[in-house]
Amino acid sequence: MQISGPILWSTTSILGAYTVGTLAFVGRRVGEADRAGAAAGLRASLGLALVLGAGAAVGGVALIDALHQVLFSGAGPAVHASSRAYLEVALPAVVPYLVSFTASLALQAAGDTRRPFLVAALGNVLNVPLTLALVFGLGPAPELGSRGAALATSASLVLQSVVLLGLLARREGRLTWRGRGGERDALRRMLRVASASVGERVLQHAGYLSYVAMIGTLGATAMAANQALLSSESVVFLSADGFGIATAAVVAQRLGAGRRHAASVALRAGAGLAAASLGAVGVAFVLGPDLLLGLFTSSREVRDVAGPCLVVAAVAAPVLGAAVVHADALRGAGATRAALAVTFFGGVVVRVGATALLVFGLALGLLGAWLASTADWALRLLCFARIAAGTRWRKRRV
Repeated sequence: MQISGPILWSTTSILGAYTVGTLAFVGRRVGEADRAGAAAGLRASLGLALVLGAGAAVGGVALIDALHQVLFSGAGPAVHASSRAYLEVALPAVVPYLVSFTASLALQAAGDTRRPFLVAALGNVLNVPLTLALVFGLGPAPELGSRGAALATSASLVLQSVVLLGLLARREGRLTWRGRGGERDALRRMLRVASASVGERVLQHAGYLSYVAMIGTLGATAMAANQALLSSESVVFLSADGFGIATAAVVAQRLGAGRRHAASVALRAGAGLAAASLGAVGVAFVLGPDLLLGLFTSSREVRDVAGPCLVVAAVAAPVLGAAVVHADALRGAGATRAALAVTFFGGVVVRVGATALLVFGLALGLLGAWLASTADWALRLLCFARIAAGTRWRKRRV
């Protein structure tokens, strides 16, 4: 999972960069009470999701072995085989992932966060027991290992896509995909907003994959410890994304209604809520590191390596949360070039450079990598806060 996870996340994140335009465009149209325009943006986004997902399904599977050799040549044939078994199923599932993600984000941009949450919960009702059955061969199910985990997740994504598209087929409410006309203009405007975000995601994940590859040189124990840490910290990333999407939706709607000062207030409120909430999560990291890491690994050696890093993650949690909210709010306002510049300096220059220095130059191992990651997020927050303090970002047209 330390191999296939970053590959899959980078793929979906880069391909999903167009949804920055979806969030900004649909949110603005909702704020303007332009229901037909919002529907056109949704239809264009869903069509693009199908095209990009199909490309990932075909091209991604063909490049699995090359990615293994370039990024993780020292992992060994058994690990490569398990990763391939997972990715051969997970990469084609990028199609339903992008469709469900687009539909959820569009609903959130329209101010509806409840139904996407319920649909995601429904997906987990299927995913969790099906994963257990297919990974370990429980009951009549075959024991498929990593491939079984990918099959269960894929089934969950298909279910979520079908339910969300069904909800959006209704003509009543703020948002629907029904109707015709305006898709080409909507797509052009969304891609104009999202173009810088595509470059941002490419840079961010080039830096991230370099970061993960450097961790890979530290050996199997460090890789296992890093995966346990990422699993533990997933509540931070996912919560930060939740605060970020909610803030970006409110910012886009208020800018669409011409309420620029209210958009700034929403950004500050969202960043404050994220920092406070994730600061509390950080306290839990410090109070119970061994218990938390024990959920993801039974190895004492792995937990000993991961423990000090979890303390660093606790300090980073509120900083990461506030930085993500600022970045998403600026993207929701259409200020994607500013986010691109900050990501380049933080995610590439600082993260990769500091990781090389701390991991290898100062021989701090995995702890050095997590210190470098924290430095990256701290720099991003300072830069985003400075941009948000100005007024230019509120004047972007979408």
